Amino acid sequence: MPILVTGATGTVGGVLVRRLVEAGHEVRALTRDPASPAAARLPKEVEVVQGDFGSPGTLVPAFRGVERMHLVAQDGYGALMTGGRILELAEQAGVRRITHLGHNDTSRDDDDPMEADHRALHRAIEASGLEWTHVWPGEFMANTLEWAGSIAAEGVVRAPFGDWNTALVHEADIAAVAMAALLEDGHAGKAYQPTGPEPVRRRDAVRMIGDALGKPVEYIELTAEQAREHWADTYPPEVIEWFLEMGEDTPDMGWVSPDVEAVTGRPALGFAQWAVEHADDFR
Repeated sequence: MPILVTGATGTVGGVLVRRLVEAGHEVRALTRDPASPAAARLPKEVEVVQGDFGSPGTLVPAFRGVERMHLVAQDGYGALMTGGRILELAEQAGVRRITHLGHNDTSRDDDDPMEADHRALHRAIEASGLEWTHVWPGEFMANTLEWAGSIAAEGVVRAPFGDWNTALVHEADIAAVAMAALLEDGHAGKAYQPTGPEPVRRRDAVRMIGDALGKPVEYIELTAEQAREHWADTYPPEVIEWFLEMGEDTPDMGWVSPDVEAVTGRPALGFAQWAVEHADDFR
């Protein structure tokens, strides 16, 4: 039976699709636009189907014949609002096991609608009749790709909080944890929080990208007001304020999870390796 991967053209979903295909599994990839360039880059063996989380009924054809599904429900994805109905339709179609790539709701901020949406989805998943596994990753290494333009053009990164410390996680490690939970028994009812193997400061990440490129890359630290101006055309104002608040309140988020090694049997991948693998993205 095919394994359904939602978010199949995303950072993690794309890796998960490729790894499943390489392992010999039949994969069905869900995307809102099967004609998009990202969908065209999926392996030729993949069955690409159209569906929109915002309209759960459009997912029914994708569920047919599927027993295992990877559900992406991070910020910005419609499954946060329609997850309960998606789960109902999936169960009715015969889906039995899911991995949920989402966001940990430990902040318990009752005034944050997004946190409330996450908690509601978690409850719906856990109350369903499905074998479920939560995958709640730390900050993606791939988030540093937002620096690609300025690195390529000027050899600089402009950002606040150069000493921000977080155990950035490789997308391949997130996909590896999800793949294990999809294919192996023993992961049902668990919540994994994959991180990288060590904390990485922002300015050190910039240095490692420079090392991968074989040239120095300068880190220019911005004040909060300069960051607001710098990000004005990139993020909504509320997202900018959230970034700044998080940077001021929690400059050290260097907690390292053992979950990648515990689930996959190998150490988590480091940022220096990620930078080498993605060096062309910064040229």
